[in-house]
Amino acid sequence: MLVLLAGIFVVHIATVIMLFVSTIANVWVVAKNGTHSAGLWNICTNGKCNEALPYAEEDALKSVQAFMILAIIFSVISLIVFIFQLFTMEKGNRFFLSGAMMLVCWLCILIGVSIYTDKYANNVKFPIDHHGYCFILAWICFCFSFIIGILYLVLRKK
Repeated sequence: MLVLLAGIFVVHIATVIMLFVSTIANVWVVAKNGTHSAGLWNICTNGKCNEALPYAEEDALKSVQAFMILAIIFSVISLIVFIFQLFTMEKGNRFFLSGAMMLVCWLCILIGVSIYTDKYANNVKFPIDHHGYCFILAWICFCFSFIIGILYLVLRKK
């Protein structure tokens, strides 16, 4: 049981780190020649970034930014609640609160990345060669947060 708790804890920390990286870095889409990339905050050309985003609908972009930040907040809160519950909860109880927080994080990631995929993944000013690593990390975090949330809801403290 201790190995399972440690494994869940490590995956949760990895999810938080990947969420930070995917939200902060500006590599959500990359141009065909590799000299241009765009993220949630900036567009970068030849290593120089500026705030002039190539997106037409800024309200949708603000929504994506907000949901990704909310996902980070709920993931960190869930981690703190899990640690708190681990040391204060009685035996036999379940980690309902940390599981619910992680599922809210999952929902925020789902909404944020879905809006980005719908509005921006194929509609930037430069031709896209591929999605960047931040876009892929966000979808990986989506999967991990769902799995962790369900495991927290099912898991009992022994």
